[in-house]
Amino acid sequence: MNNPQVIGVGMVPFAKPGKHEPYEIMAGKAIRNALADAGIDYTDIQQAYASYVYGDSTCGQTALYGVGMSGIPVINVNNNCSSGSTALFLARQAVQSGAIDCALAFGFEEMRPGALGSAWDDRTSPLSLFDKKLNELAPDAPAAPIALRVFGVAANEYLNETGANPDIFAKVAVKTRSHAIKSPYSIFTDALTVEQVMTAPKIYPDHLTRLEACPPSCGAAAVLVASPAFAKKHGISNAVTIRAQVMATDRPQSFTSAIDLVGADMTRNASRAAYEQAGLGPEDFDVIELHDCFTPNEVITYEALGLCVKGGAEKFINDGDNTYGGKYVINPSGGLMSKGHPLGATGLAQCTELVWQLRGDADARQVAGARHALQHNLGLGGAVVVTIYGN
Repeated sequence: MNNPQVIGVGMVPFAKPGKHEPYEIMAGKAIRNALADAGIDYTDIQQAYASYVYGDSTCGQTALYGVGMSGIPVINVNNNCSSGSTALFLARQAVQSGAIDCALAFGFEEMRPGALGSAWDDRTSPLSLFDKKLNELAPDAPAAPIALRVFGVAANEYLNETGANPDIFAKVAVKTRSHAIKSPYSIFTDALTVEQVMTAPKIYPDHLTRLEACPPSCGAAAVLVASPAFAKKHGISNAVTIRAQVMATDRPQSFTSAIDLVGADMTRNASRAAYEQAGLGPEDFDVIELHDCFTPNEVITYEALGLCVKGGAEKFINDGDNTYGGKYVINPSGGLMSKGHPLGATGLAQCTELVWQLRGDADARQVAGARHALQHNLGLGGAVVVTIYGN
């Protein structure tokens, strides 16, 4: 049992664009929170991985230098919406290799209002292949920014394939908001009804409304990863073990359907490998944080992770198996839908929530008796990271 451990976590409440502090201030606060949580000094960190999407090179150094300048390697990570968990993947890998004993993964983002867009329109888009394949799969799909279009088409494809009631997407939004009400870190904390969600302004036909999409947001989170020997040396008794972690990217089959285009194939691939690493199955988890950038993606991911059978998400949702009292509690933090989605921070905020849950420190959101936790963080373009935590 020499798996790396999470020894400290920290984050700041996420905020709407324009209501946030500069990225280096938010990141500094999150890092200091993680250090205080672990009870170690900045000088104990041997490597740092900084995740963000919208920023210039070496923003990670700028954010970290406000906390300390010890000359350690700082690696800047951009892997789209999975940047935070990619930074965690690299930190965990460095510790597990034996090269170092303690690493910091931290992420931050300052975002602008509106749909995601590219900052570089004078060169080939990294989503050009996705755009081309989507045009082939759904040539009549209405024009829209690529993320909105691909998830909107995937939602329509899922309903056409399964015959499910479109209200399942709204029910997921209602469930997630009911969790967010209990979180001091969420942007949106007002209760929703299925009717409110379904009658909200449509952002993509036929079944995607404004309340079924995550908001652009700003924030930061930080995670400290260390070897069991380091944790023991520093008297850390509440560390959470990373039992398994797998990153996957697209395969040819990812481009055969809109559902796989938004990450279902990558998720199946990564989750099966992670389950094998951990010696656990999908039935063994108590609490899950998954990438719900749009509610249809949460529905699709239930099946890709094996939480329910293919085509079984509607029954899964209607039976309440995605919330307190059901088989799993999914996105107790409020998820991306309600907590917010500052791209570089998201994966690390997911980790932070799950660590709190496994320690029993999640206050009103606490999942009783949580022993094993599952994290899923997705980035189009593409990459997915699936992480399993336990003690």
